Amino acid sequence: MLLLAYIEELEQELNELKSYYLTHEKPENKRDPEFFAFVKEQTAPVFKKVENWYQEALQFVKNRHVNVHPQQIESTEENIKLLLLHSYYVDVRRKRYMELHQSVIYVFSLLRDDIKKN
Repeated sequence: MLLLAYIEELEQELNELKSYYLTHEKPENKRDPEFFAFVKEQTAPVFKKVENWYQEALQFVKNRHVNVHPQQIESTEENIKLLLLHSYYVDVRRKRYMELHQSVIYVFSLLRDDIKKN
């Protein structure tokens, strides 16, 4: 199923982003045009994957009796986008970053269970 493939791709991306977050310092100048261009280049493909996942996930939860609700899909999409930016700008506390990460992984897990049931 396509949704499952998106989940697996995004989980891999999120693990790589977490690794980046944990091993890099915050940029010296957040307004540096070169850094902005770097972040934009790195995140553009992931934002596209997030959009694809969001469309598939929303369709999936709206058309079936599942444990995940549309609001959770919307919140998860927002959390993934926050993680994308926080990973490069390293501008949130580690605890908050890990909470966002865990929240996304949890919803992915719920979706995976719902996919297996249907």
